[in-house]
Amino acid sequence: MRFKKEKDKMKARKKGVYILPNLLTSFSLFSGFYALISAIDGKFFPSACAILIAGIFDGLDGRVARITGTTSKFGIEYDSLADLVAFGVAPGVLAFTWALRGFGRLGWLAAFLYVATTALRLARFNTLGSQGPGSKRFFVGLPCPSAAAMVATSVLICKHFGIVGPINHYSVLIMVYALSFLMISNVRYYSFKNMEWLNKHPFRGLVAVLLTIVIIAIEPKVTLFVLFMLYCISGPLFFPVTYLRVKKEHPEKLEENS
Repeated sequence: MRFKKEKDKMKARKKGVYILPNLLTSFSLFSGFYALISAIDGKFFPSACAILIAGIFDGLDGRVARITGTTSKFGIEYDSLADLVAFGVAPGVLAFTWALRGFGRLGWLAAFLYVATTALRLARFNTLGSQGPGSKRFFVGLPCPSAAAMVATSVLICKHFGIVGPINHYSVLIMVYALSFLMISNVRYYSFKNMEWLNKHPFRGLVAVLLTIVIIAIEPKVTLFVLFMLYCISGPLFFPVTYLRVKKEHPEKLEENS
């Protein structure tokens, strides 16, 4: 009888733990939906901030699920659907209402292409999973949260320079097309999943993290834009290096994932 009660408690605890990562995913979905509504209402700054907040929750849900041992097929599928809203539809609508409307057909096609390539990026990631070469160290294609953050921080940097309303500039149009291409490309981006240096030097790693937080806190609008811009261009910039590294470590898998 006592063993049965303990077993029931363990089942209840396990069921409760499963709620946590999916709750974080729901917060990410809510932030993405709020970003979408704000963009439609012309509130570009709140929309951009909501997309960045969605990225924080998206980063937490997977880590919490792995730490607590509560990863599931349902959680993976739910996360992908939430990502499509938060990092596909919301940034696409934000980019269109903020900067692409004035370009007519070129503008709404760019926004649609962004949403479509986000969906394709997520579908490819779910299909290949961890089977892609160098998957622990590299992402194949620009991660959609990073692409969405690039759109969001572009709004932030404009606000920093006093541009708060809609704009009509070719640089944003080119950026959206470029981000769409990078998401479905074979360009590899560092995943930050395997932080060997931090594990070997925990004290220095802690200092580096604290310095990064301080630098971001000095002027978030500028530093976040610069950081995400550097990450987005790091893939094409270091493509020869990452390609050779992956080829050396996984020569048999490089062909099937190219």
